[in-house]
Amino acid sequence: MKDSSWGRLLAFVAACVVCGVLVAGLVLPAAALGESAVGGSMSLFDQLPGDLDVNPPARSSTVLANDGSVIATFYAENRVPVDLNAMSPFIRNGIVAIEDERFYEHGGIDTTGILRALVATAQGGRQGASTITQQYVNNMIIESLVTDGKTDQVKLGADKTIGDKLREMKLAIALEKQYSKDQILQGYLNIVYFGNGAYGIEAAAKEYFNVPASSLTLPQAAALAGVVNSPVYYDPLTEPGHVVARRNEVLDKMLQQGKIPSAEHDAAVKAPLGLNVNQSSQGCFNAASAPYFCDYVQRLILNDPAFGADEEARKNLLYLGGLTIHTTLDPQLQKVAQEQVDASLPAGDPLQRGSALVSVQPGTGKVLTMAQNTVYNPATAPGNYTGNFALSEKDANGQSLDGAGGFQIGSTMKPFVFAEWLNSGRSMATKLDGAVRVYRAGYPWKNSCGITTGSYDPALGQTPLPNDDPNHYYRMSVLEGLYNSINTITFQSATQLDFCNIQKMAAGAGVVDGHTNQPYDLSSIANLIGTQDVAPLDMANAYATFAAHGVHCNPVALDAVTGPDGKDYPVPGPDCRQTISPDVAAGVTYALKNVLTRGSGYKIPVDKSHDIFAKTGTTDGNTMTWTVGATTGISTASWFGSYKGIGPQWVNQNITINGKYYAGLDGADIAGGQWAHLMNAAAPKYTGNPFPAPPAVMLR
Repeated sequence: MKDSSWGRLLAFVAACVVCGVLVAGLVLPAAALGESAVGGSMSLFDQLPGDLDVNPPARSSTVLANDGSVIATFYAENRVPVDLNAMSPFIRNGIVAIEDERFYEHGGIDTTGILRALVATAQGGRQGASTITQQYVNNMIIESLVTDGKTDQVKLGADKTIGDKLREMKLAIALEKQYSKDQILQGYLNIVYFGNGAYGIEAAAKEYFNVPASSLTLPQAAALAGVVNSPVYYDPLTEPGHVVARRNEVLDKMLQQGKIPSAEHDAAVKAPLGLNVNQSSQGCFNAASAPYFCDYVQRLILNDPAFGADEEARKNLLYLGGLTIHTTLDPQLQKVAQEQVDASLPAGDPLQRGSALVSVQPGTGKVLTMAQNTVYNPATAPGNYTGNFALSEKDANGQSLDGAGGFQIGSTMKPFVFAEWLNSGRSMATKLDGAVRVYRAGYPWKNSCGITTGSYDPALGQTPLPNDDPNHYYRMSVLEGLYNSINTITFQSATQLDFCNIQKMAAGAGVVDGHTNQPYDLSSIANLIGTQDVAPLDMANAYATFAAHGVHCNPVALDAVTGPDGKDYPVPGPDCRQTISPDVAAGVTYALKNVLTRGSGYKIPVDKSHDIFAKTGTTDGNTMTWTVGATTGISTASWFGSYKGIGPQWVNQNITINGKYYAGLDGADIAGGQWAHLMNAAAPKYTGNPFPAPPAVMLR
């Protein structure tokens, strides 16, 4: 006899012993086995672990907009568990027919199947013997290891020892004692892999036929029942011929077992495969409507200890834990925002400028829109960019937000100087000399919490302080200086103020350095007119503080996060607080309404039939341009400029953008136009209320 024949015979004998033990365990009471050899083997079998202490299968997490529509999904395995009654009876009958025809008869292992497989093995052949229950156990063990991040411990096929297989058999027996057949079948169909990233019958039905599992037809269900045997060999996308042949085997089995009549069988065998592929996609790269907001939400989860001890644990929860993440995003308004930034300059345009819109709700901090004109893609290509224009680089705890770090804010900083002017008891009607342009080195700026330096000193070769145009170097009110955005008036007002208090005013509204998340720095006088980088979200929220009568709320993007078991995870609240006097806020909103009627933003095409205010901003070289403004219902920051640097090649002067020539791009131009379109679209839903009048003393 050849060695291979001896080996098969020995394997056959050994397996028969094991099978005998299992049969005895299933059929005979342990007490009847006495002290026989079989009894001793059964005692050994009884000592194997019999618990199925595994985590629930990995599930996808879903990010929802504020109307319940899906923004994105996150998953390591695309799975949507459904009840057995939400699965077509054809898939239930088909999977039993082809995988385990005695499923409803055995107690977890099929001794008849095992004996048949052993004979086939002894004869040099190969035949499977695992029941659906055993396959379910095997999948659950694998899922448990994957969910716990122990993929290195997963064993497949030939890697398994006799001990591993015995344990799986015992677990199958234990499972049958604990759960009904329908519960086991439901669990199996929710966990088994159907190829191409589809785990479970619901995902597979949508992936290959674009229908829910409940709507699978007989030929569709039979095709999917055949795939599980080998998702690579029976891949519907690459091997449709193999799938049809296997499907027809399933149909034959169903006919033989009396699960379908001949007429249905014959019609199904003749049916084409009929794929209607709807491959699922996950992550923010596939969040078509709001990829950058999606990334913001993802970072909020990954940075928050409420979702795990470290980032790896939080990532596992996000990708495996089946979270439902309710967010604040308004999808209808987001669509408008995205259309506007895309229209401002297409991502692939050779000019390679950036455009962004971000909105928050005053008094709640809810982030309503977050759009930019680049493509959320890490691949190197014009217009591809994964940094978020709207965000700072870091959060308040120093953790990454994937933000661009903000941009120089220009004259949108001036309202905070103006606010401190009012806060110090002064009137906006006070006239100051706008002709003063020289501030010598060593000028005695007052700063009670630090040192402020800087100069505009021709004696040192410096240019005198400029205004945007040559026609406003005269005496005017502080109010006129603000709505016309006159640098020299802002500086003249600052000569009478404590820079420490200006900084506190800006900080109270939430204005922070876009790179460090520290309070806006006023150690340099140049920062009075916005030479420091601030994120658009923080600017939108700062102006929302004025719109909310001086109440500052932290931006919030998460409304609620719930696990599949109904567990609610804590999410950060807005922590709304009165940080600016209501009277000061009223004075600022009063002044900034003039920007849109007779000031630097009078050409912006926004609906002025209701109370609305704004401030424009433009930096040196017109490189960064802004319009930021609000009603009591919504506050929006609009930015257009360079996200790749501030050198000479990025100035926006003598430039044609989208077919229109600009001698010098201004904040009221592209930034103002897209801001106006968004605010006009938002007006019916976020109507707001009239702003209160400021105290009379501020107007004298």
